[in-house]
Amino acid sequence: MILSELRDYIRAQRRVILNDLIIHFNVDAEALRGMLSKLVSKGKVKKTSAENNCGTSCCKCDPAMTEIYEWNDESLV
Repeated sequence: MILSELRDYIRAQRRVILNDLIIHFNVDAEALRGMLSKLVSKGKVKKTSAENNCGTSCCKCDPAMTEIYEWNDESLV
């Protein structure tokens, strides 16, 4: 998988959780995070977390299920 495939997938889906990316691309979470950080630094993708919407701080959720990546419509494509 190359960075452009990841970019195109997120752009098409609009919003994905890390676990969906792991399954779709069959790639380790840490490898994906490295690629995602490049897209975030370029302003193409925004990283959010479901924990922000949860309202608790129990930390029982799998981090791969709470990391959310959204396509940034405001970025220059």
